[in-house]
Amino acid sequence: MQTVTSADGTTIAYNRAGSGPTIVFVPGAFNDSTTCAPLAEQLQDRYTVVCPDRRGRGHSGDAIAPADAATYDVQREIEDLNAVIAAEGGETAVFGFSSGANLALQAAVAGARITKLALYEPPFAIGGLAGSAKDGLPGKLAALIADGKPGEAVATMQIEGIGLPAQMVEQARQSPMWPQLEAIAQSVVYDATITRAPNLPTPQMARLDIETLVLGGSESWPGLRDASRALPEHLARAQYVDVPGGAGHGIPAEATAKALDAFLSA
Repeated sequence: MQTVTSADGTTIAYNRAGSGPTIVFVPGAFNDSTTCAPLAEQLQDRYTVVCPDRRGRGHSGDAIAPADAATYDVQREIEDLNAVIAAEGGETAVFGFSSGANLALQAAVAGARITKLALYEPPFAIGGLAGSAKDGLPGKLAALIADGKPGEAVATMQIEGIGLPAQMVEQARQSPMWPQLEAIAQSVVYDATITRAPNLPTPQMARLDIETLVLGGSESWPGLRDASRALPEHLARAQYVDVPGGAGHGIPAEATAKALDAFLSA
């Protein structure tokens, strides 16, 4: 993996493959660099594809200590993305998935050197989707992390932040994957902060002069699909494309790659 140092000293690791114009992939909650890898593989014969581990996940570090998780500000991860972009040529297209799409859009507003922006099912609270972390949730999660209760933080985020049924979460706690979720538990504070209420597109986003593609899966959760379809109405230069598949908020790699390639090469 490649590494770069962010503004606060955090080491951000990422995989790079392919050749051609660069695309950086920003994953969402409970995701790491492997989440967008199947999509990136579909594109690496025509593009340089860059898949980072966001801070506190995978091979990336985190300069924010667990006791200080409540101090997280979205600007930290904007700086992380800026560091990757700077290391990979100074300006790139960016693909954001789920809350990573919210982050990518916030980075664009903050002046990140993004040439084109693709957003896959960003969970904004529009189109009938509740889509926002409840008031006080980031602080509640940060307190659990500071108290050394990563499992409780993961479960609380899944129930209160994502809206999964408690019974489903309890079943997940018995699965072999749970320790992997606990290992990145501090990152739930970050995604809860990114999507905290009111979690609506801002006037700055409405004025953003960057071509934007919003994508949603035809078989995804209806609320996320409806929110994605509604988002272009809140952005200056955006279009929506429905991609086949995507059940359970997954990314259908082949269909999404086709839509993304058409958008980037237009």
